[in-house]
Amino acid sequence: MRRSLRAIVAAPAVAAVAFGSLLAAPVAHAADNTITVWVDQKRIDNYREALGSSYAGYKIVLVPRDFGKIRDDLATVSADNAPDVISGAHDWTGQLAANGLIAKLNVPAATIKALAPYAVAGFRYGGGIYGIPTQIENVAMITNANLVPTQPKTFAELSTKALALKKAGKVTVPFAVPQGTNGDAYHMYPLFSGLGGYVFGTNPSGSVNVNNVGLYNKTFAANAGLIDQWNKTGLINSKVDYGIAKTAFTTGKAPFWITGPWELDAIKALPFKYRVTTVPPIVNGLKTVPFLGAQGMMVTKYAAEHGVQVGANALVTQLMATPSYQAKLAAADGRTPANLVAAKAVSDSVLKAFGAAGVGGIPMPNVPQMSSVWTSLGGAWVNSTKGAGATPANKAFAQAQAQVKKAIAG
Repeated sequence: MRRSLRAIVAAPAVAAVAFGSLLAAPVAHAADNTITVWVDQKRIDNYREALGSSYAGYKIVLVPRDFGKIRDDLATVSADNAPDVISGAHDWTGQLAANGLIAKLNVPAATIKALAPYAVAGFRYGGGIYGIPTQIENVAMITNANLVPTQPKTFAELSTKALALKKAGKVTVPFAVPQGTNGDAYHMYPLFSGLGGYVFGTNPSGSVNVNNVGLYNKTFAANAGLIDQWNKTGLINSKVDYGIAKTAFTTGKAPFWITGPWELDAIKALPFKYRVTTVPPIVNGLKTVPFLGAQGMMVTKYAAEHGVQVGANALVTQLMATPSYQAKLAAADGRTPANLVAAKAVSDSVLKAFGAAGVGGIPMPNVPQMSSVWTSLGGAWVNSTKGAGATPANKAFAQAQAQVKKAIAG
């Protein structure tokens, strides 16, 4: 996919990059200066276009992998077949660093200054930086402007309009936020934050405080009854999974949809007018902000074993952090660059609207303890919004809080 950006000129600090493509199985690294990079198999062409096949005398080998398995596969791969660099999400950082699978980077101060601060923070762990952010993403609310000519100013107004459309038979899904059997705490987060929920608190230094679990804090508990109303009226139903939500909205059978910039092509192909905004406020004084995510590149422990750690570190911290590289990747990939200069150059109106919807968002915690949150938080939403027989929200989220605390203590 192509995105429109202004021309950016920023030469890499070490050497020119020859743009081309190279796909192959991992080989003996130090023998021929090969740096093997695992990238998302669905986006390998985008990385190929931005990265090329060589850098500073090193040969770059791109290996396609299932993105959802990169983190786990890194823990089991043999050294001979292991990558030197991986593409990954910032919230993998804590687990991978704690397990010694990724290396602390030597990052120039100028590089850090050139990147979005929260995105860099996402790759910090234990006093070190373990990755360079290349892209930023978050969900937003897409509104069918034909069905809803005037944007709702409050969530109560949104609910009234959505349910009226359903009652009139114009839509089948009044609010297309995906959950499904296993839940989806990520897409539900704007509603969660809008009710006063949070995952972990922060220490005075700004680091994550895993002992402060906010899944069922006092503010959220006071507002949780609204979830029971949404369930009773059918505004939100956990049976709506990702596929159902997308199909309902794109076919004009849902007035609102929660999704991210990975659906840019589907959004731009919509046969009706639309708007990309934040979710309107639910409770006075509380913001309906999304989780913020950063994707980036990390150097693995195997780069040192393969004798290419210097080159791998330079590739990630010097080339991949530049405006030119990140602009090329954004143009191919349809996500906002983490590099501030490249981000300002984005002219795609829809992508810019997603960025605006992420202002004030909460970076996903990158600590290992986050793994205990997803199932419990997603499950609380499922249990409290499954229609008949749903668990009262106060009970469901209190149970989720207890589960997470127990898991962390263990």
